Amino acid sequence: MNVASKFDIRQPPKVSVIMANHNGAAYLAHSIASVLKQSLKDIEIIVADDASTDRSVEITRELLAHDPRIRLLTNDRNTGPAAARNRALDVAKGEWIAIVDSDDLIHPTRLSTLVAAAERNGADIVGDDLLIFDSNHGFRPKPLLTGPWARRQFWVSACDYLRLNRLYGRGPILGYVKPVIRSSFLAANSARYNEALWVGEDYHFVLALLRAGAKFLIIPQLSYFYRKHTASVSHRLRADTLQALKAADVALSRDWPISERRLRAALKRRIQSVDIAMAFDNLLNCLRARNWPGAVRVVVSCPKTLPRLLSAFGERTRRIVSRLKAVPSNRSVRQVCILSRQRVVGRTNGSSSYLLDLADAVAGLGFDVHFLSPTPKTLGRWPYLSLFDDLSVFRSIKIRGTFRLGRRFISPDPSRFIRGTLAIVDAMMMRTGVTSKAFFKKDPYSIAQPLTRADQLFLARHAPQISDYLIADYCFLTDALPFALRSDAKSSVIMHDFISSRRDQFSAISASGLETNLTEDDECEMLGRADSILAIQWEEAKSVQYRLPNHQIIVAPFAARPADEPQPGQDDRILFVGSAAAPNVDGLNWFVYNCWQKIKTMHPQAKLDIAGTVGRSMGPMPPGVSVMGLVKDLAPLYRDAAVIISPLRIGSGLKVKLIEALSHGKSIVGTTRTLQGVEEQLADTILVADEPQCFADAVVGLLRDREARTRLGSRGLDRIRAHFSHENCYGAFTRHVASALAAGSDPGPSRSLQYQDTTDRAFTG
Repeated sequence: MNVASKFDIRQPPKVSVIMANHNGAAYLAHSIASVLKQSLKDIEIIVADDASTDRSVEITRELLAHDPRIRLLTNDRNTGPAAARNRALDVAKGEWIAIVDSDDLIHPTRLSTLVAAAERNGADIVGDDLLIFDSNHGFRPKPLLTGPWARRQFWVSACDYLRLNRLYGRGPILGYVKPVIRSSFLAANSARYNEALWVGEDYHFVLALLRAGAKFLIIPQLSYFYRKHTASVSHRLRADTLQALKAADVALSRDWPISERRLRAALKRRIQSVDIAMAFDNLLNCLRARNWPGAVRVVVSCPKTLPRLLSAFGERTRRIVSRLKAVPSNRSVRQVCILSRQRVVGRTNGSSSYLLDLADAVAGLGFDVHFLSPTPKTLGRWPYLSLFDDLSVFRSIKIRGTFRLGRRFISPDPSRFIRGTLAIVDAMMMRTGVTSKAFFKKDPYSIAQPLTRADQLFLARHAPQISDYLIADYCFLTDALPFALRSDAKSSVIMHDFISSRRDQFSAISASGLETNLTEDDECEMLGRADSILAIQWEEAKSVQYRLPNHQIIVAPFAARPADEPQPGQDDRILFVGSAAAPNVDGLNWFVYNCWQKIKTMHPQAKLDIAGTVGRSMGPMPPGVSVMGLVKDLAPLYRDAAVIISPLRIGSGLKVKLIEALSHGKSIVGTTRTLQGVEEQLADTILVADEPQCFADAVVGLLRDREARTRLGSRGLDRIRAHFSHENCYGAFTRHVASALAAGSDPGPSRSLQYQDTTDRAFTG
């Protein structure tokens, strides 16, 4: 179903997006696509084409054939952006009017956020911050708002607006802001653009609205992506455009009966700044013509042109240096960028193992794979992280707020050393029984935290050149995809699991965090921002497909590396492997406090080894239990263990440790939850028990029966080889990535579920 069919296009939309265009075919389709991806779907897009001679009209017609929310206005002659916008205003039906240029991009949440802020605060005009970038990477992307302007929302008066639109003045030039305007205010004041202006028309339009009493609110969020390139009209301050700007300002000073002294002074300084710009343009013309006497006369008559010349020279020098410092990318090799906030140091937990498997699979296609983490929160409470050999799959690794020293990424932030020390104290107090839970407050779960402004700028500065294809690790990072500034790149999001479906489970054990706060609507909205969704199990894929019927979902279970034969292990050894994730902590606590004593009573020689960071969250352990911490090589532990336990009571999604244990040829005792999502393939490969006594009986039975362990291990290996080979699990995903990169910006995705099983059949739904 077309998304637009959810709305009655005969009814007025919430927002009319006005897009004036003249020969913008190079970027037009991407600009329109960024508007169509808005979380606010109740919109119309009015493309006012101003007599383009390129493929602009054809491109727009191709797009509107697939989405009736697009409208096209054409003109026989080129009359300028102001006139084009006026034609669009004449037919716009929306409650709000949003201005978007045909070479720019907007974040998917921009319109919903700005409209909500305007309605909440009673604003007539609302604007956001601009992320200014260069398509050719000629300079580092930068925001329009800096310093105090970027810290909190603020109101803009007519005087403020004049003061902040002085050319070469201090503070942000707010005339660049692309406003969202209440259409009823426009109608009440018969407001239209000044068609004599080809540059600065937005400034004069908004100023006229402020004169009429409009309330203007700025929200300092980076959600409008402002493209600078050689064809950008607004950066060509030539003599004719400057003359028109001055004429408009002078006319305003005559027609506006200003009684306030500050307002008159602000308008006067604005006109003076245009005079300086005209003198500077004259100076540049003299220098280009090698008219040295003329250049000297300009500087003498207007000394303020000299600092501007030095500033322009410095900016040009910085661009040249930036190009020289840029690491040239091999464009014959396509670049794949994984955006993640996981603390990935190796195959130390299920989600890290899965992520590294996917990176290996993509790298196996001959593509360069990069790891980019936009936040120092990736380090958790620790001041550094040390990488295992597994991360050599990445062509580059960057983590914001760190520097690299060999295999270590180190944070220079002294507070991290303090938090790391407190984490060690916490672990020691829990191990010795001083406290039953962490005494010092843990950092929030990093993968679910909102992107900060620093995170966004880091992405914009490092992602564009390595992002022919983008992979977001968890749904929360789809918010980061637009900051790669690659509207031509396709993207995937790794689900790991359907997090919001676990809210009741986590509430039942009083666990807090992302699982208890995320709704299914929110999660599906975030997942839907990527072009395709990567699910680890079929059951959850079908649930998401039901909610996102037009989206492409690829099922890619965790793949295994099966051992040659079953490994029954040593008769008395039990093994638990897991990270400090809430399901592992809950399951292990349940086993230790409900099952372990029963096992020891029946089999006194039993020993339990606990491997992984889960041990840091455990209290003092009873006799026979050994907490080993993070283990680089789990193979010896798996080899020696007689029974692997998986006492999960909550959670779904990743079954990495189950698949991993089966691939080692081990016998396993788990719960019904352990098998969720893989029952069809693995139902008879483990012993299932949900009650403590039954669980203990199953463990002891296997400890005493080596042949039973061997039979289970052999059966598990057979199923692993049949269903969880690398081709079966990752083949559909790698083919999708290869197809998308081969097709460039037009891979033409099919909207279906995809998964390859051992009979090489493609499941679709």
